Amino acid sequence: MRSRRAGAAHPTGDGTSGWVAVNARAGQTDAVQFDLDQVDALLSTTRAVRKRLDFDKPVPDDVLLECLQLAVQAPTGSNRQSWRWLVVRDQAKKDALADLYLRAGGDYLRTAAQEAEAGSQTGRVLDSANFLAQNMARVPVLVIPMIIGRVDGTTNGAAGLMGSILPAVWSFQLALRSRGLGTCLTTLHLRLEEEAAELLGIPPHMSQAGLLPVAYTKGTDFKPAGRPPVQEITYLDTYKNPIA
Repeated sequence: MRSRRAGAAHPTGDGTSGWVAVNARAGQTDAVQFDLDQVDALLSTTRAVRKRLDFDKPVPDDVLLECLQLAVQAPTGSNRQSWRWLVVRDQAKKDALADLYLRAGGDYLRTAAQEAEAGSQTGRVLDSANFLAQNMARVPVLVIPMIIGRVDGTTNGAAGLMGSILPAVWSFQLALRSRGLGTCLTTLHLRLEEEAAELLGIPPHMSQAGLLPVAYTKGTDFKPAGRPPVQEITYLDTYKNPIA
């Protein structure tokens, strides 16, 4: 088991996977230990789940609220904590959101899935995305994360607004994964955001940040996705200057 104490920490330097804790403040004697194998597994196997969502198993409110309580520990701009969450269980509203989702992106997903290279990672993703679009209404719970305010058209404004809700969304996804549930962040319905707002009674000063279909997963044996070496996309001091 690899573990590391909170605060400053440094490798042992002897080739082992252990860590030596360095207390960040004088007089600090106790620090939390994390099992890095477990933490790394959670971070690397929290996948976008679509085809393995269990449409038939109910998702209790207490589980959702527990995950959301963890989610709002995420950082938020100026500590405004202006996130809001809308949980949709009503079947008529789920049907309407599913129809809206298909109108916003159904044709695109169907065509992209058909044209993607069979068996490729991209092909599998598009096929599962199309599957979800066709079955969105069957998901037990749809969760819409929201933030007070509207994007002002600048990069700074967009980053500040979405940067105050998307970290909480990811924390929500991690909390779900650790409890045997799954989801994926979708945004296609935002092409028709005003229609969704009217359906759900969302006032105009609120921005929707996406839509998350939430369900227990069929199995929990998710694996890390294939990714290129991070050294190929990480630069030092100047764009395209390799860090290593």
